[in-house]
Amino acid sequence: MINRNYMSGLLLWICGAGLRLSVLAVPPVISLIQSDLQLSGTEIGILTGIPVILFAIAAAPGSLLIEHVGVRWTLAGGLAITALGSGMRALAPEAYSLYAATVLMSGGIAIMQPAMGAAVRQWMPERAAFGTALYINGLIVGEVVPVALMLPVLLPYFNQSWRLGLLTWSAPLLVIAIMVFAFGPRTENHAVSKPGRLWPDLASKLNWKIGMILASVASTYFCTNAFLPAYLTSMGRSADVSAALTALNVGQFPISLLMVALADRFQSKRWPFIFFGIMMLASIFGVVFSTGWWTIISAGVTGMACSALLTLSMALPPLLARNPDDVARILAAALAISYTYAMFVSLVSGMAWDIGGMAVFAFVPVAIAATPSLFTIWMISLKPASNNDRL
Repeated sequence: MINRNYMSGLLLWICGAGLRLSVLAVPPVISLIQSDLQLSGTEIGILTGIPVILFAIAAAPGSLLIEHVGVRWTLAGGLAITALGSGMRALAPEAYSLYAATVLMSGGIAIMQPAMGAAVRQWMPERAAFGTALYINGLIVGEVVPVALMLPVLLPYFNQSWRLGLLTWSAPLLVIAIMVFAFGPRTENHAVSKPGRLWPDLASKLNWKIGMILASVASTYFCTNAFLPAYLTSMGRSADVSAALTALNVGQFPISLLMVALADRFQSKRWPFIFFGIMMLASIFGVVFSTGWWTIISAGVTGMACSALLTLSMALPPLLARNPDDVARILAAALAISYTYAMFVSLVSGMAWDIGGMAVFAFVPVAIAATPSLFTIWMISLKPASNNDRL
């Protein structure tokens, strides 16, 4: 049992890392891609937005896939598809083929996301909170590693080739897929309370409320990663790009450990959502209006706030769902809502850049999009499902 728990924990952690390794390899080299393929600001916005829209479209089908093939096959298959799409990006000769490869990569990640909640429930049923925190910590490490290594290590090693830099991240994804297939606990599929569906349940008010909180986090995090390099470069501060992106992503790690330690104290509390929501919004202004190291510090605060809000928000479905089978469905719907929102914000931010003529204008929609988390949390009853009738 001890060995199985260790293996389950390891698999949850590395699968969490696999959710972000290939996605976050792009921002550090986005300027090289833009120059090589002659992309406009709007096209950069589209490229950045493709992952989040696929995360939205494929969330519910991913939940349905679990019912048919199980958690282990869903995770292993999603990782293999992600590795293939990630590698194909390196071969893209122009924008549309790059878009297509990104669609494939993002689809693989999208079907994994609802499977992670199911994996926690099946592989560590007595330690669900710990399992969730574990894979989110892995996810954060998966965001940090490619950002930290791409510019100072991989690009110099590959003679500044962004293509080889992106190709590098396919290898660990394939290794993780093999490990999940070989060592993932074999669990039988259980009868579900109601049949699955290909489209998320958008009639549920709870799904929308959780989705909008996650939407604030997703739009802030993805758009800041996407537009911060171009903004700093336009200000003549290209030397700060690596440090700022590293701070943005590394800042998430220590707070994720803190959230694990304080998870029980924060459960069913409203004030942590308000505190970290205000921190997230304020940090966006800090990124735009500060100079020197203060910009890098502000980027780090953005990462910290996003990480904390993500952890708090991902805990809501298991807390509020009346039936355990509904957790994956609520999560799939909330993710669909949040990523659709983030895609829209990414596109609008790219358009604001083109219309305004300066990269700084991209952050105006980002700041506006960060506000729903501050208001929506007041509309949710945070009592456990047994004490309310929210769903």
